[in-house]
Amino acid sequence: MTSNKKVIVIGAGVGGTAIAARLAKDGFNVTVLEKNSFGGGRCSILRNGEHRFDQGPSLYLLPKLFQEFFEDLGENINDHIDLLKCPSNYKVHFHDGKYIHLTSDLPKLITEIERFEGKGEQTSQNLLNFIQESYTHYNLGIEFGLKNGYSNIFDVIKKFEQLPALFKVHILETVFGRICKYFSSDYIRRAFTFQTMYMGNSPFEAPAVYSLLQCTEIIDGIWYPKGGFYEVVKALENIAIKHGAKFKYDAPVLKINVDVDYKVTGVTLEDETVLNADLIVCNADTVYAYNRLLPWTEYGMKLGNKFELTASTISFYWSLSKQVLELDTHNIFLAKAYKESFDEIFKEFRLPSEPSFYIHVPNRIDETAAPVNKDTLVVLVPVGHVNNLVSQNFDEWIKRARNAVITTIEERCKVTNFEQLIEHEMINDPRSWKEKFNLWKGSALGLSHIITQMLCFRPSTRCKIFKNLYFVGASTQPGTGVPVVLCSAKLAANQINEDQHCKTNKPL
Repeated sequence: MTSNKKVIVIGAGVGGTAIAARLAKDGFNVTVLEKNSFGGGRCSILRNGEHRFDQGPSLYLLPKLFQEFFEDLGENINDHIDLLKCPSNYKVHFHDGKYIHLTSDLPKLITEIERFEGKGEQTSQNLLNFIQESYTHYNLGIEFGLKNGYSNIFDVIKKFEQLPALFKVHILETVFGRICKYFSSDYIRRAFTFQTMYMGNSPFEAPAVYSLLQCTEIIDGIWYPKGGFYEVVKALENIAIKHGAKFKYDAPVLKINVDVDYKVTGVTLEDETVLNADLIVCNADTVYAYNRLLPWTEYGMKLGNKFELTASTISFYWSLSKQVLELDTHNIFLAKAYKESFDEIFKEFRLPSEPSFYIHVPNRIDETAAPVNKDTLVVLVPVGHVNNLVSQNFDEWIKRARNAVITTIEERCKVTNFEQLIEHEMINDPRSWKEKFNLWKGSALGLSHIITQMLCFRPSTRCKIFKNLYFVGASTQPGTGVPVVLCSAKLAANQINEDQHCKTNKPL
């Protein structure tokens, strides 16, 4: 199949690069425009000498979705990416010095859980029952939530014509509420619910179906692409280029051009260059695009002012002078006031009084990430996104978050003089996420995943207002997260092929 249709893709993030590869393979004339001098968006790399940092995602989850996407392109993912499996998923540190190792080794996981839930058959059975439920969420969530697009409520009703499916994913319950039915220990409840922060959501608000995250961790484990998460994007870019796609960097788009019939005709760059196209795929943040790149619409205003957003982060990128072996590849430090800390983030839009945080040490599994005998640390401290209706002092937050992280590491890991080990520091905060990647209000992961912003209630990959305009990325259907964004690229590419009466790579 061939097509001479000219397609402009705005943004060389995961979604933009992925759909460029699919459309180029289908014969479209694809040009990708990226505002920055580098690709990958939040999946890009930061460097300080021999220290390499993943600027954003570091957890390679749902590996089957990655594999399927490369297969659709006629490629074997193992020919492009060297995937390393973490020997242990996390070390979760609690407020009182206790910790638990979460692992995909089931006998070891049961032993770890028994330290908090008590030994005996009932503890093992409770874990197995939880895994069975989360596996149901995993299968139904992927089948109905990730691999289908929904234009309206009737699409949802048609897909879910067997209503028991809705009850099986516990659509009206939360992740934390469901976990309480299986475990009595507050430690285990916390250890199996913090994962909703991957989506920038509170476990006390996130729909129960998202326990599929814990399922994939237990069943598939956690992986890491050698060389950094950007290796995934680089592989997709190479495939896109092989099929004729062109990538232009340092090419920020000022606006998407629309004619009187509400049909997109191309883009205008910030240097006033006009580029025409038959189709536009927007990988820029969807809310930003509706409010900054497109003509004013009531829907765009609603997205920008009424829809709920995910959290942001203060992220530290530390080059250490020596290794701190008390830290594993992935480390979670949870606040004593667990629920209250989430409320401070999502309801008060600020840094919690006692922050929880995540530390990634990539060189534990990939020695190329740091010089010999030194450590590379990425620290993510969740905070509220930019909100002009409340008082926010980001500079003060950075100081307080930094002190909290250092003090917590010293106390819980029994490390002395940790601050003296930091040779170099880089920082991202809600302001820089907003400026660097055009993320609306500095929200790190786009629109929230509350019930009223899922399925047909989430912006469609096929624009309903402007003709020949499509979206991919975290704030479109089906949602946020790298493998989920790959699904959005697949949905949008198939819709484009369908609209242009072309043959798709592969049906969903």
